[in-house]
Amino acid sequence: MPRRRQKIWITRARPGADATAERVRTLGHEPIVAPLLAVKLLPDAQVELSGVAALAFTSANGVRAFADLSGERSLRVFAVGAATAEAARAAGFRLVLSADGDVEALANGIALRRGELRGIVLHPGALEPAGDLVGALEAQGVTARRLLLYETVAVALTPEAAAPLLASDAVLLHSPKAAQVLAGLLKAQPAPGLRALGLSKAVVKPLARAKVGPRSFPSMPLEGALLNLIDRAS
Repeated sequence: MPRRRQKIWITRARPGADATAERVRTLGHEPIVAPLLAVKLLPDAQVELSGVAALAFTSANGVRAFADLSGERSLRVFAVGAATAEAARAAGFRLVLSADGDVEALANGIALRRGELRGIVLHPGALEPAGDLVGALEAQGVTARRLLLYETVAVALTPEAAAPLLASDAVLLHSPKAAQVLAGLLKAQPAPGLRALGLSKAVVKPLARAKVGPRSFPSMPLEGALLNLIDRAS
């Protein structure tokens, strides 16, 4: 029996949203790209690489922001997951290792290789990161430093623009911040028929009291695993 074609609202910022939309389309569903977040480079961001032995990225947005500001591509890269690793390779980095997990898994993977690092680990990322990678690394004896390159800001949606989106079969959430924005929309426009599919438990947590349908997240914070939830019974 053929699967029902579903309308899937993609909330992540572009250009990542467009890549996710293509994957949703490949699964036979209708993607609706309407980001709840936009990425803005910090105007005073500067890249200083003195003493840096490796780069650690927790998002593809971090990779793209770094690549826009620096031509350095020879450093070793540690990536939180497959999508971030793919973005790093696409940007021209050649030595890329993926933790295929969350921030804790990334920190553990880097710590296992601390003996190979002759310098600090630089974490280029957001003004408000989803997790404390630098703190996790320092707790394991790895010298690390943050590099703030961008911020994610909420995209304002009018009630008229939000209504058809909230009528989708499911919404994909890649970050807690996107879930927070969605929770705000749901206060005025409940959507009990909308399934909320988040990348992890932490991502769906802001929806704990929201007036939305079933909330689900995969056992591993990987986009492939997230997309597998679309056809799973709610």
